[in-house]
Amino acid sequence: MIKVEGLTKYYGDFLAVDGISFEVNKGEIVGLLGPNGAGKTTTLRILTGYLLPSSGSVKIKDYDIYKDLRDIKKIIGYLPETTPLYNEMLVYDYLWFVADSKEIEEGKRLSELKRVAEICQIKNVMHKPVIELSKGYKQRVGLAAALLGDPDILILDEPTSGLDPNQIVEIREIIKEIGKEKTVLFSTHILSEAEATCDRLVIIHKGKIVADGKTEELKKGGDQFMVNIEIENTDEEMALSELKKVKGVENVELKGKNGTLKLELSGKTDFRKNLYLHIKSKDWVLLEMARASETLEEIFKKLTRE
Repeated sequence: MIKVEGLTKYYGDFLAVDGISFEVNKGEIVGLLGPNGAGKTTTLRILTGYLLPSSGSVKIKDYDIYKDLRDIKKIIGYLPETTPLYNEMLVYDYLWFVADSKEIEEGKRLSELKRVAEICQIKNVMHKPVIELSKGYKQRVGLAAALLGDPDILILDEPTSGLDPNQIVEIREIIKEIGKEKTVLFSTHILSEAEATCDRLVIIHKGKIVADGKTEELKKGGDQFMVNIEIENTDEEMALSELKKVKGVENVELKGKNGTLKLELSGKTDFRKNLYLHIKSKDWVLLEMARASETLEEIFKKLTRE
């Protein structure tokens, strides 16, 4: 559905997006993660046609960003970071106005408004002025506007920014429901939100992609195999020295020492059998051995630290 190759964007001399490439397949919910200033918003604005790239290519379905911009905008629903609402309008009037702007036939607008109001759970505020709505409801109205016209692709820029925990859960569930039928790409720096919502994560830092994969794959360290163990009947120095000799183990890190030793071991292959046999040969007491994974927060910090 979306194919980006060598995408670059300069603002004067400042390089905001640095030759990134990625794809979003039909039916995926993909999260674009990164710290503030990483290039997320610029990337989304290019994909939606609000900005043109300095170089690189973007294809949305079979359309080219340089040649078919009008066609691209017809198949994308876009919710920018700052929801573009008119406070003095009723929600119903605002959505009617957006439907008119999207050239939805007048005879179909009412049914279309009912459809998006049902999806975004805003039927009870349709005749309220926008200014009276909470931040959560304003986000829902913005999402409803993006869904008008039934676009194939939904692009959302920080859709849960500034919401309280309950509102975040509500928007998350709406996005997950939408994702059953549509392709969704959204940016966020809320890691728990991305982990709970996305099929796949693309992490961007200083305009470059530093990771791309399914959440569980990233947490398992990609090509790294990690194990946590707890042992007795040895000291720290001996354990660190001996465990580094195990075939397949490339790194050993002490995690805790409270009467027993807790360690994390990593390598590129499954070394658990070798590890068990080595511990047994040393007459150590193995209290625990468990496959380990990093938290998404740890991965994010590692990939985006200065």
